[in-house]
Amino acid sequence: MILVLNCGSQSIKWKVFDESLKIVQQGSRVVLNQNDFQKYLVEELGKIDRTKIDLIGHRVVHGGNKFIKPTEITEENILELEKNNSLAPLHNPFNILGIKTCRNIFENIPQFAFFDTEFFADLPEKALTYALPEKVTNEFGFRKYGFQGTSHEYVAHRAAKIMDKPFNKLRVITCHLGGGASVTAIKNGKAIDTSMGFTPLDGLVMMTRSGSIDAGVVLEMVKEFSLDGTKAILNEESGIKGICGEGDMLKVLEMIKNGNAKAKLALDVFVYSIQKYIGSYYTGTFTKYSYENIIAYVNFDNVKLIYEQIETNINEIRFEYDHLSPHVKQKVKEAALAKLNLDESWILNQVCA
Repeated sequence: MILVLNCGSQSIKWKVFDESLKIVQQGSRVVLNQNDFQKYLVEELGKIDRTKIDLIGHRVVHGGNKFIKPTEITEENILELEKNNSLAPLHNPFNILGIKTCRNIFENIPQFAFFDTEFFADLPEKALTYALPEKVTNEFGFRKYGFQGTSHEYVAHRAAKIMDKPFNKLRVITCHLGGGASVTAIKNGKAIDTSMGFTPLDGLVMMTRSGSIDAGVVLEMVKEFSLDGTKAILNEESGIKGICGEGDMLKVLEMIKNGNAKAKLALDVFVYSIQKYIGSYYTGTFTKYSYENIIAYVNFDNVKLIYEQIETNINEIRFEYDHLSPHVKQKVKEAALAKLNLDESWILNQVCA
């Protein structure tokens, strides 16, 4: 059987698949205090019969330049992966903790890491290149990596199925909306641009991450707060939380109901950043009025208001499909602005099978 483990900064999710790739057992746990993470992880893994596990797959956010494709875990690889912890401080340390814990509990069981960056490995050069001196980019490996690739690929496959379209013919804009958030443009089944960059800090405004801001602001912050202090502020104290003081979306919405102006501003900034990326990808990467330009959303805490806010202006994008058959027209309407639940285990399972 295959165990798929996804350790995030605030959650532990796992599923066990049988030989026919059907889920036979699963579990999840929210971890609000990171000091409890190791204890809860051991408790969750203790629910699994270790004698029945033949293979383990792990989601890892940042593999850097060295790790892009699924990779078997070794002691040497773990040491290399740990070098990327500073690039994804809210994710990689917990991903690697899951790997190390499984190596202790499931001794001698092959384990593989699957990377969020893989789906974006073949981005066009114009999309992945930063306008920095070539010597600098070559020496430090600066480029757009993109993240949450498992999510975007899964949602795109779901959209293709809804539309009865071959995946390699699909044009779609996908959104992953949660504590971390990103938008990706997909053409003919391949990612051609995405909002996250060298690290998961870039792009959309997020719950505690700033998203894209003027590099000059960062330089001034480093002078005032030091490098480590600035990293902590940008990753853990910014975004929606930075604007209104709250990093839980449900609580933010409750604050808005109670008339909190800062919470309303935070939501407006968040939604506007999403709309900007969708609009730029729509106009910059696709043929105008193509009926394949479908926008699919990952479910964000089942918060209907978020969808309504995003759709307010996105609905101005119209699809030209008068020439299509009634059957295809209906499929297009079903997929447009679809809200699709994420199951990253789907892709991880394909890799480990």
